Amino acid sequence: MAGAGLRRRIGPGLLTAYGVGVMLGAGIYVLVGAVAGAAGIWAPLSFLLAGLVAAPSALSYAELSTRYPEAAGEAAYVEAAFNRRWLMLAVGLAVALAGAISAGAVLVGGAGYLGVLIDMPGWLAVLVLGIPTIIIALIGVLESLRFAALLTAIEVLGLVLVIWAGGMATDLSPDWIAAPPPVWAGVALGATLAFFAFIGFEDIVNMAEEVRNPSRDLPIAIIASLLITTVLYGLVAWAALRAVPVAALAASNQPLALVWESATGRSAGILSLIAVVAALNGVLGLMIMATRVLFGLGRRGGVLAVFHAAHPRFGTPVLATLLVGAGIIIAALTLPLAALAELTSMILLVVFALINASLIVLRARGGTKAGFQVWGIVPWFGLVGSIAAFVAALVQ
Repeated sequence: MAGAGLRRRIGPGLLTAYGVGVMLGAGIYVLVGAVAGAAGIWAPLSFLLAGLVAAPSALSYAELSTRYPEAAGEAAYVEAAFNRRWLMLAVGLAVALAGAISAGAVLVGGAGYLGVLIDMPGWLAVLVLGIPTIIIALIGVLESLRFAALLTAIEVLGLVLVIWAGGMATDLSPDWIAAPPPVWAGVALGATLAFFAFIGFEDIVNMAEEVRNPSRDLPIAIIASLLITTVLYGLVAWAALRAVPVAALAASNQPLALVWESATGRSAGILSLIAVVAALNGVLGLMIMATRVLFGLGRRGGVLAVFHAAHPRFGTPVLATLLVGAGIIIAALTLPLAALAELTSMILLVVFALINASLIVLRARGGTKAGFQVWGIVPWFGLVGSIAAFVAALVQ
């Protein structure tokens, strides 16, 4: 197994589906209520603001991914810009940790929906979802992403059903009928929470060593996945708040199932099942990303070199997958959802600031030519936006 490399088997379609699946699975089925609790009827605006904060960083990632198309992409970008091994390792490990923590949050949400369908303890629901996901991730990246693409199609279908139900609702929420003016502090807090639902576009860059044409496919997948999910999030939030009072939505652990029940008068069993699928997809995508980060860090040698090995038959980093999978399950069993989401967002905002700063430095220095380039002002917007969002989250 030692020394085996990753295999280039992924095209732009599967890569985009991977990004969309991770982003959708990273919170929309469970975060709508939390965002509504913070921003009230103006929750769609919070999602829009979160998308605007994420967009410049996504574009910076797209350019950097064509300059340095390798696993552990963030670590490679920071290393190239600042030439500090300790900073490179810190960023890489932070990204892997954020992936495991956010996957734990998604797993908690999925276990909650599974508990609606089947009466079982929460810890058992976590294991029922978590262990098979580890096995799928071990089998192979092409097989994993094909499975993830199927799950993505199912979870998009679920969101379309929610949008349809909320849009067709005739018994409108009183909050929707008489909307109060926005409380901007609440909208900002909602955006901080909503930012968690945009996590995933940065995971795409860590698949670079398994993509057939990185300079073309990585930017396409990053930009397309962010656009698709932003549209879906805005429509879902609109439909949810149209059909369900803010207080009820904020108090629910299964907010989209509540929207379906309130708008149609029918059982939400199908929505709960789709939410479980979404969680499974999110956990799988985040797990794959975190393991590729460890694989890329292992290339730099030192104690992490043990992770730079792929199974000769499956082409997957086995040791990294087992370690990350165990970490995800432990996080899901020990930490509450809100704490997991907040911690992930804080870590990634710091990483985003460093990534945008790296692009600024690399552009000023010249050097490696990018296959995709953004306007020079974009990384500055990404840097300022990430810092502002991090400070706003600290003072809430």
